[in-house]
Amino acid sequence: MPDEASPHRTAAVIPAAGRGVRLGPGAPKALRALGGAPMLVHAVRAMAASRAVELVVVVAPPDGAPEVRNLLDAHVLPERTDYVVVPGGDTRQESVALGLKALPDTITTVLVHDAARPLVPVDTVDAVVEAVRSGAQAVVPALPLADTVKQVEPRGGGEPEPVVATPDRSTLRAVQTPQGFERGVLQLAHDTVGSVGEGATDCAGMVEQLGSPVVVVPGHEEAFKVTRPLDLVLAEAVLARRRANDEF
Repeated sequence: MPDEASPHRTAAVIPAAGRGVRLGPGAPKALRALGGAPMLVHAVRAMAASRAVELVVVVAPPDGAPEVRNLLDAHVLPERTDYVVVPGGDTRQESVALGLKALPDTITTVLVHDAARPLVPVDTVDAVVEAVRSGAQAVVPALPLADTVKQVEPRGGGEPEPVVATPDRSTLRAVQTPQGFERGVLQLAHDTVGSVGEGATDCAGMVEQLGSPVVVVPGHEEAFKVTRPLDLVLAEAVLARRRANDEF
């Protein structure tokens, strides 16, 4: 249970309305099976594993909220898990905004987590929450890049693409979730930047467009995004190892 003496209250919003076409035909990405349960269930469990998180808001496909609610009811979640399911929008921005509307007024810190990152460790979740509670307005977990990155001039049709720059990878980070925010800053970003339609790829990018600071905390290699079939194979292997080690 959350600390009743603390002025901080944390909730997680999980947008799960995307189709995930890169995983191939079938169910929406968040509902694809991983170790016998949908990825969404694992993502909810990951957020609920943090004692700082008192509410999880799942944003379902616009016409799929009852089905998602039934799905979550059918799977074992931590005993203290409090969750609600709301219909989402046509875009990720719209879905997160609808998730924000579902939060009680008492919530001060908001985590936004990809349903396609089902295996994020609780230590990463806690590190993000702690950074926000310590005064950061926006926090993202991230990892240093292992590969050299090339900036190119995009070409279509599989044509060779000219390299225009090689960024210094020591200054680059691969961003993960959950991303954490002071609630007022995230709401302002959705009320202003979101309405302009300049497609930031994540909520932290929207906050950056406000001119507000965003900080990075260490991410984790197991917080990877399940986007393609090979990612699903890796996720199954990680989950199997956790179960063999009685971690899950």
